[in-house]
Amino acid sequence: MSKFKIVLPREVEGVYDCVVVGAGPAGLTATLYLARLNVKVIVVSRDIGGQMATAPIVDDYPGIPSVPGAKLAEMFEEHVRRYGVPIVVGDSVRSVVKNNDIWCIETESGRRVCSYAVILAIGTIKRKLNVPGEDRFIGRGISYCAVCDGIFFKNGIVAVVGGGDSALTSALYLSSIAKKVYLIHRRDSFRAFPYYVERIRRDPKIEPIMNSIVVEIVGEKKVSGIRIRNTVSGEERTLAVDGVFVEIGSEPPKEFLKSIGLELDDRGYVAVNPDMSTNLPGIYACGDVAGGRYKYRFEQIITAAAEGAIAADAVYKYLLKIKKP
Repeated sequence: MSKFKIVLPREVEGVYDCVVVGAGPAGLTATLYLARLNVKVIVVSRDIGGQMATAPIVDDYPGIPSVPGAKLAEMFEEHVRRYGVPIVVGDSVRSVVKNNDIWCIETESGRRVCSYAVILAIGTIKRKLNVPGEDRFIGRGISYCAVCDGIFFKNGIVAVVGGGDSALTSALYLSSIAKKVYLIHRRDSFRAFPYYVERIRRDPKIEPIMNSIVVEIVGEKKVSGIRIRNTVSGEERTLAVDGVFVEIGSEPPKEFLKSIGLELDDRGYVAVNPDMSTNLPGIYACGDVAGGRYKYRFEQIITAAAEGAIAADAVYKYLLKIKKP
């Protein structure tokens, strides 16, 4: 999705003031604020935009009504690029270790970047159904991104699994492509903004199936159907579908976070202070990966961006302390 890609040597010479890991709304906002504060910053991320880029439509970002998530992500990126910040795209961070007073990150490709501070804005990982057939058919009918893969099911029959905002917006997006969309939710009511719920009810192509769970994905070379169970009656039936879009939430990358030595909350999110600092001096976390007792969980683009700005301000003040002449 990004128009740009910076290729750096395997080991970047010199030490940055800050490495921002992740280029979603939190990471890019943090980078923007740091750049404006004249902080030497670099971004390393597997993609641009994070989950924002996969949103079919963003209707609640002030001043920019009804914009595709990918477009909004592009606008974030272009704003940051104005400040000449290097952004390494297509490379994930494998480890974060401290060497004396310097933090060094190593990526999956073997690239190494060191800095005085690190902002982790790595987001979360999409949850899987963990049912028979799911792993077998990933890329052959199973998808976790309607915007990425929806076009492959033009005039087909698809199912969306989930009951939150992302599930409903995905179903609405897919209804413009597919001829039929099943929306399967385990509860008797959706947990989404009323605006989306009302649009679902008015869409003739979308059929909500409540109090139901997916128990198996079936097919031969590709998905041909799903077996669902009613959680009230216990009755099972098979729906013929060409594709299944899983939108049942996400979770933090707990093992990676533990490997750094970060304190996590009881759900596995990074425990942060009000200024986004962590138990490790020089490490900050913001956006969806951040948690702890001070965090009010409201996973929105605007709240992630706000946390990125807070983290940047905290890093700037931290650098002033440790880099005193």
